[in-house]
Amino acid sequence: MTAKLPVPVTLTGRHVRLEPLGRSHLPDLWATVGPDPEVWRWIPNLPPATEEELGAILDVRIAEAAAGNAVKFAVIDLASGRAVGVTGYYAFNATDEYVEIGGTWYARSVWRTAVNTEAKLLLLVHAFEDLGMGRVFWKTDALNDRSRNAIQRLGAQYEGIHRREKLRANGVWRDTAYFSMLADEWPAARERLTARLAAG
Repeated sequence: MTAKLPVPVTLTGRHVRLEPLGRSHLPDLWATVGPDPEVWRWIPNLPPATEEELGAILDVRIAEAAAGNAVKFAVIDLASGRAVGVTGYYAFNATDEYVEIGGTWYARSVWRTAVNTEAKLLLLVHAFEDLGMGRVFWKTDALNDRSRNAIQRLGAQYEGIHRREKLRANGVWRDTAYFSMLADEWPAARERLTARLAAG
C-alpha cells in the first residue's frame, strides 16, 4: 500500500500542540526565540535583528509549505499557550514511503524539556501510523552535537556523513550527518519515548 503525503494538520499532545505555521505566530516566536545566537547558530540565516527579519525567515518557511514542498508547524507550549519553536516535514515521497523531519528550532527556554520529545513523538506517530511511511529521516550539520544527540535520543539510527553537502552562511562547506528510523523500529521507539514523557 502506498503511503500518503503529509498535509497541514493539527497534532496535540499533553505538553505541545503542532499547528500549521503562519504569520500569526510571529509575535510569540520573536518574544520566545528572538535573536538568540545559540538558536540560530546552525541555521543558514544570520540571527534576525528585528521582528520583521524573523518574519522574513517565517515567510520562506510558509512559502515552502504553500508550494507543497514542506509541511511546517508552529510548536505551541500548552502551559503558556505561546509558540516556542518551529518544526516540519520535508522531502516526502509517498511511493517510496519516506519523509524527513527537519527545519526545527526552539526557544532556549524549552531545550531539554518535554517540548521536543513530544513534538517529535507527534510527528513520528503521524508519519508512521497515519501516513504509512516506511522510513523517517533527519539530517543535521555534522558539527552540531546538540542536534545529533537529540536525534539519537529519539531512537534514530546514525547512517553516516554526506561530505561537502551544503554551503553554510559563513561560506564554509558543511558535512551533513544523516539519521533514520524504519517502520519496524518504530514500535520500540514509541514505547521508549512514551515512557520518557510519562516519567517527566
